[in-house]
Amino acid sequence: MIEQDTIRLLRECDAGIKMGVSSIDDVFDYVSSDDFRHALKYCKDQHVKLQDEIQTLLDKYHDDGKEPNMMAKGMSWMKTNAKLAMDGSDETIADLMTDGCNMGVKTLNKYLNQYEAADEQSKNITKRLINLEEKLVMDSRRFL
Repeated sequence: MIEQDTIRLLRECDAGIKMGVSSIDDVFDYVSSDDFRHALKYCKDQHVKLQDEIQTLLDKYHDDGKEPNMMAKGMSWMKTNAKLAMDGSDETIADLMTDGCNMGVKTLNKYLNQYEAADEQSKNITKRLINLEEKLVMDSRRFL
């Protein structure tokens, strides 16, 4: 049970990171504030580091990870592009990033509770990912 929950939790983190990195990439070229660009770049870099840790663990379990849900990714892409087409301001981007991060925090906490038998290392990675998402929300607030 521990191994199954560990793999499932790592898969969900993997998918969440891929979704987060993709979302940052979608908006990055629209950002005008250097401070906001720095916050997004830092967040993306930290996501990539966590993804490397996750991949190492998934490799240990001979698992390929998980891609984000195609419907969720498509809806996110459509919402992002529609909002940016109407208003490509830092305020709009901060709003989009805040919504995405809040969704990520909610989802990751759900999986943390659902896969409670996961090993402590995987739970720790999940908590670090949650903290990254929460930090980006805090960093984005001044641009709302």
